[in-house]
Formats: sequence, C-alpha cells, structure tokens
Amino acid sequence: MSHANKYRPFPPVPLVDRQWPNRTITQHPIWMSSDLRDGNQSLFEPMNIERKMRMFNMLCEIGFKEIEVAFPSASKTEFDFVRGLIEGNQIPEDVTIEVLTAAREHLIRSTMESLRGVRRAIVHVYNATSQPFRDVVFGMSRTEVIDMAVTAVSLIKQLAAEQPETEWVLEYSPEAFSATELDFALEICNAVTSAWGAAPDNKVILNLPATVEVATPNVYADQIEWMHRHLARRDSVILSLHTHNDRGTAVAAAELGLMAGADRVEGCLFGNGERTGNVDIVTLALNLYTQGVDPGLDFSDINAVAHMVEQCNQLPIHPRHPYAGDLVFTAFSGSHQDAIKKGFAAQAPDTLWNVPYLPLDPQDAGRSYDSVIRVNSQSGKGGIAYLMENEYGVVMPRRLQVEFSGVVQQHVDSQGGEISAANIWRLFSAIYLDTVSPVRYREHHLFESGNLQGIRLNVEIDGVSQVLTGAGNGPIDAAVHALNSAGLSVQVRGYDESSMSKEGADARACAFIEVAHADGVNYGAGMDGNIVTAAIKALLSAVNNTNKINNIMTYK
Repeated sequence: MSHANKYRPFPPVPLVDRQWPNRTITQHPIWMSSDLRDGNQSLFEPMNIERKMRMFNMLCEIGFKEIEVAFPSASKTEFDFVRGLIEGNQIPEDVTIEVLTAAREHLIRSTMESLRGVRRAIVHVYNATSQPFRDVVFGMSRTEVIDMAVTAVSLIKQLAAEQPETEWVLEYSPEAFSATELDFALEICNAVTSAWGAAPDNKVILNLPATVEVATPNVYADQIEWMHRHLARRDSVILSLHTHNDRGTAVAAAELGLMAGADRVEGCLFGNGERTGNVDIVTLALNLYTQGVDPGLDFSDINAVAHMVEQCNQLPIHPRHPYAGDLVFTAFSGSHQDAIKKGFAAQAPDTLWNVPYLPLDPQDAGRSYDSVIRVNSQSGKGGIAYLMENEYGVVMPRRLQVEFSGVVQQHVDSQGGEISAANIWRLFSAIYLDTVSPVRYREHHLFESGNLQGIRLNVEIDGVSQVLTGAGNGPIDAAVHALNSAGLSVQVRGYDESSMSKEGADARACAFIEVAHADGVNYGAGMDGNIVTAAIKALLSAVNNTNKINNIMTYK
C-alpha cells in the first residue's frame, strides 16, 4: 500500500472547549430500529412480507417504540407492507412507525398515501448535503440543496394537513452529515425546522448520520456537540444519530455522540446495513447495561432474538459477536476456564458483577457459561466436533457443539485422563439418542388435517402408553402441539438436519432440535432412515433432556 498520500486526514472540528469527554451516559436514548428498512435493503434477498411481519412483531416485543418499517415509494412490496400494518391493526398503541422518502415530490406523495389512516407516523425525508454530492452527483449549489429540503418539508406539511386524523412527526436527515461542512449542515437543519414550524410541542427529529464513517469517533462527537450547541430551536429538536461502520467504530461513535448531546439512536439489531453495516443496537444497548444503565430494551433471551434475526435476514451472526455470538461465553483456554470458575465461586449473590473475562453475567441475556475442553490429537485430531463428523458422520450444529463439549469436559474432569472417540460416541448416544424418560418413542402416523399436517404420536410417558394427536404447519409443529396437549410445554427454537454417510452408521439421517424451557435451552438428537422420524425422535430427546443435561456429569 504505497499510495497513502492520496488520502487526507479529516479536518478537526473548531471546538476548543468540548464537554463530551467529561460526561457519562446515565440513561438510554430513544431507540429507532431500522432493521426493516436500512437493514433490509442491504440483504442479498430482501425480506418478504411474512418475514418482515415476524421481525416487526419481535421488535415490538423487545421494546422498540419507533420502528422504520419501509421505503414505501421504492416498491409495491414496501408500500403493501405499510398498508398491511395499518389496515390489519398490527401496530401497538405505544409504537410509532417510520417511513423513509427522498426529497422528491412524487416519492413524497406516494409515501404519504401509504400512511393514510395511521394513528401516528414519522415521515423521514433526506437529501445529500456534502460537497462531493453537491458538486459531483447533483451539480447543485448550497442554495439549491437548501431549497430542495425546504420544498420537500413544505410538501409533507401540506399533505399532512390533509390527513388531520394522523399525528405527524417530521424527521430530516442531511445525508452524509459527517462529511458536510458544519456551517452548511447547521444552515440547512435550521431552514428545515423553520419550514416545519418546530416547537417544544411539535418537535422535529434532526438525524445527523455518519452515512459513511470518514473520521475517528471523537471527531463525530465533536460534530454532534457543535450542532447541539449551535442549533436554533434546540428545545424543539430531537437530535438523532445514525452511524455506519465503515471504520469499524459505529458503536463508539454512537456512544460518544450520546455524550455530546444526542437524544436518539437509529440502527439495526446486529449491525446489518449497507457496506459494513449500521450501528449494532444489541451491542450498544448491552454496553449500557454493563455500566449499570437500564437499556430500555429486553434482551433477556438473546438466543431467541439471534435465531429470529438469522432466519429473517438469512445472514449468520458471527460466533464471536459481542454478547450474542455462540462462543462469546465459551473459553477454550485452560487459564481462562480456571479464572472464570474461580470468579463464579467468589461471586456472591446480589453483589456487583466481578467475574474475570466476563463483562456480562450470561444469565442476564438468557445464556450460560460453557467451558469447553479441546480434545488433543491423540484422541481426535482437533476436537469433539471433528471426531463426531469424521468418525461417525455426525455434523453437530454450533450450539450443540458448545452444549455437548461441556458434558464431555465434565466427564473428563471426573474420570481423569483423556477420552477416546469411541467413548465420546457412547457419551453422545447416552445423552441424546438413548433417552426414554419421561417420554419413550414408539411410532407415529401422519395424516392431512385440512390445510395442516396432522400426527398421531404413540409414546410412553412415565411408563404409560398414550396416543397423542396434534396438527401444525409441518410434522415437527404437529408433534409439538401433540406433546403440548399432554402438558409437556415444548417450545422449539431451532432445527438442523444432516445426512450420515460414514460406514458402520445404522442410520442415514440425523436431526437436531433446540428447545427452550424455564432454565434455558438444550438440544435433542435423533437418527433414523427417515428424516421425519429422526426429527420426531430429536424432539422427544430434547424434551427428555430438559433436566438431564444438568444432571448427568459422567458416563461410565
């Protein structure tokens, strides 16, 4: 990289008496989720209406009160999703939907039409303001860019007056704010609040995005503080942040921006978004939590949130992702394991958290600490998962690897020495495949039940033969309903399957099911020549293992 001189450092902000370095964050901001808009538009395959609805419902359950649901003028799917929310009465009373539009008349008119009949809505309008956009992209002067913004806001105000049954909130973003001259950003923002008639009881959201990160987080904080101190009608403005992650510092920039005077943060749950993504709200919120600040969002079951986001976005969450990754509460290092165990032993109830290597109590996020042993080359060439796949053809899901590795470690700790591949297989079979209590599988029969799949499940429960019947959107869902009818309270969180091709295996298919229960989550596994039968066996294995994982420490 011999051309560093083609880049120039971003100039500092003229703020010699900056106050933000001496401040701390003492309360959570107003959160606005952009998962359904900014996050969605960056996907290989944008969410369909069904996936968007599942995501919307989860965001409401987490506690978001403002959700950017669509860019309704961009496509019929986006427009129809907004209409479906409104006409289907899907928006909770305490939730405000937000929609985005560019500052163009036909797009604004379509956007306002999509919101007809909504109780309350935020209309988010933007136009680009930085010098490269003005000169290179649009060929517009500063005056023309301001006129574009003011004309758009005036049109929104006019159309809003024609729908008086709706409570309207304006949001304006000077796109590429962080690369815009501050004096011009201030001028256009003041022009917008004046055109709208901003007042303390009619506040405008001024969103100041780092559309592209162009400087270190402290520079962004200086920009926010400068605007915070110079804006006209500051008491009539909600100052909002929308940081992107091009330099990998979106979370830091948002945290410093809050210290600098911002009131609100826009982002996506796990940082999904264009290029390197938006700010990661899960990380940002749980960072606050570890500093003793109530984040105002419920991430007490982070596994469920992660599962849903992976399903809706069809993107994996990195196993080392802060707080939510499958491996963030898993120590492979023996010295780390030792320090964490000693920390847990010394941690008294109802005292400040102080366990080495763990900034967050895993239980607060519905997680557990998994201390994983590394199996050496003598007993498997690299680890338990490697052995299971290469010796027995079983490809375990990542979370099952964590759960089962903990069981193996406890076995090794209690028995001493090393564990062979054959004994690992015997342990796996005892824990997952040979489970018969309280539920023993006998057989099942599938049948059609209207538009649903029906099942008659022949089982023994605590030694008593029973035939359970259920119906659902597939065999597994039907089996869940059948088991729930017997009071077993089954909640499936994940499903995986794989083919087994290793010689000596007496089954061709392996299924894995993750279930949730009062004490956490655990897996079940099933093997059979028929994948549906394997899945049902896995479901019963998971039911039987609800308490078994914690009780079985050794296998002899």
